[in-house]
Amino acid sequence: MRSLELTLRADTVGAAEAYRRICEFERYPELVDEVNAVVVHGREDGGPLLSDWEIFFRNGLLRWTEVDYFQSEQRRIVFEQTTGDFEVFRGSWGVTAAPGGCQVRFEATFDFGIPSLAGVLEPIATKVLKEGIALIVHQLLGEATVVGDPAIAAAVSARLRRRREPDPVLTA
Repeated sequence: MRSLELTLRADTVGAAEAYRRICEFERYPELVDEVNAVVVHGREDGGPLLSDWEIFFRNGLLRWTEVDYFQSEQRRIVFEQTTGDFEVFRGSWGVTAAPGGCQVRFEATFDFGIPSLAGVLEPIATKVLKEGIALIVHQLLGEATVVGDPAIAAAVSARLRRRREPDPVLTA
């Protein structure tokens, strides 16, 4: 079983607005290539919802359904897989106010349930998940800085630069 944490700082939006945007899971496929689809079921004020996820991973798709508990007063989302490709997948999002903006924290614990491949798959999944979450937050909030993880910060900066570069075929 693997656990990960990722913290990002955003100076472009306050905590309440950041939380509202992060709750819009159905937008995530527009924001990063790794998220193929998110289908949200039963969004009701105050109650949990179910969401179906498809994520590109290695040479295929990871699929799961999760229950999402929105704790608006604390600007927190707690999730847990109910069915899917993981043996275990659960975690949380939290948004706190910070001077001039907000801080976003994502935590997750996961297990593919394949002990013989855990040493290979889990580090790759951790990197993919952290990069994807960092890109999602960056796109949702207009800009964000990864805190305390220079490797992920560098990877995300490189991906964002590539997105901004003009396509040489189109500019020739």
